[in-house]
Amino acid sequence: MTTNDLTSAVDGHVLLPGDDGFEQASKAWNLAIDQRVAAVVEAAGAGDVAATVAYARRSGLAVAAQPTGHGASGDTDGVILLRTGRLDELHVNPEERTARVGAGVQWGRVLAAAGPHGLTGLAGSNPVVGVTGYTLGGGVSWFGRKHGFAADSVRAFDVVTADGEQARVTADADPDLFWALRGGGGDFALVTAIEFDLYPAPSLYGGSLMWPGHRTREVFDAFLEITAEAPDELSVWFNRMQFPQAPPMVGLAVAFLGEEAEGRALLARLDKIGDVIADKRGPVAVANLGDITAEPTDPAPSRSRTELLTRLDDAAIEVLTGPPIEPLVGLQIRHLGGALAASRPGAGPSGPMTEPYMLYLLGLALNPEMSATVGAKQAGLAEELGAWASGRKPYTMLTRGERAAAAFAEETTIARLREIKRARDPQGVLRANFPVLA
Repeated sequence: MTTNDLTSAVDGHVLLPGDDGFEQASKAWNLAIDQRVAAVVEAAGAGDVAATVAYARRSGLAVAAQPTGHGASGDTDGVILLRTGRLDELHVNPEERTARVGAGVQWGRVLAAAGPHGLTGLAGSNPVVGVTGYTLGGGVSWFGRKHGFAADSVRAFDVVTADGEQARVTADADPDLFWALRGGGGDFALVTAIEFDLYPAPSLYGGSLMWPGHRTREVFDAFLEITAEAPDELSVWFNRMQFPQAPPMVGLAVAFLGEEAEGRALLARLDKIGDVIADKRGPVAVANLGDITAEPTDPAPSRSRTELLTRLDDAAIEVLTGPPIEPLVGLQIRHLGGALAASRPGAGPSGPMTEPYMLYLLGLALNPEMSATVGAKQAGLAEELGAWASGRKPYTMLTRGERAAAAFAEETTIARLREIKRARDPQGVLRANFPVLA
């Protein structure tokens, strides 16, 4: 392959190993992930996506699409890395309550455009996560308990197929591919744009609270009490935090699709817990949804692990709230249920997710030794939880070393996805973060 070969096929920017800027352009958002790609194409539009796929097919190569690389797994050796950040179309139709976004659009832009109309998309906690990758993996939102997976709100995809052809995919036009893309990952076609439903959000109440670590069990008991009776409009996440050179802390993050007075009443139990360090609850603009958790938005090296929990009895609670979490910086438990657990006609591969809680473990990975230590702690916690963890993962929460099959409860689901992959991409031209045939 030469620069001229690929450059002549596309209008966008092409970088090969050794070119100025190649190393930076090939990096994932998680800097602990090593991406040894053959080339980077920064697509100027959907035509470039089609041309890159056609070129890869002729050359016996594979293409992996990443607007930002938030979900990168490192399974990119020798591939053409396709950056879609310049596919930045964004249109909100408030009358139809829909949005159309290009493959490079991040959730923060969608929320900023939808919020003034009293609408929201089914976004997660971080505003710089791309809509496309998040949605292809199902998408577990702050509002998932009320409205289900983000993927199930998709009306249409614009794609480039494995043979380099552009197509529009809907439930009527191509039911198999439409089903697979709504939560089965990006292994079946390269998405250049998505059209999806928006939902009413005339009022939103939420924020975070924080206490010193010695209040951990009391805060967790309140978390269990609130989530036991929570309406679907309310999502509550429990957090243990251990930042470097800081004392341990415990907190809750909350989001409520409703008025402040009702939200405060639902969370009144928290006002009884003393020693509060910070209470940032209040009305939240949809555009500021990411402020609830204030997660980092700049690239950094980290290592994470996710488990879905089937129940929380006394023994499991002791594992999660008793011992120190070091060397982890965060232990989070999200309350699920509601629409995420419901069976829906016409839904994609993601659900139903019947497990009531999701555990997320995060640590820094500044060097290989630190990464190994963090990984060992995460594995140890998972082993201690044993039967309380179901063994499957939300697709968007898979991490390096895990397989796509871990995301699906039913063998028939992964079998159908593999059948569609073989039929649509027999040469393996398209490479998702977590290939379904791995």
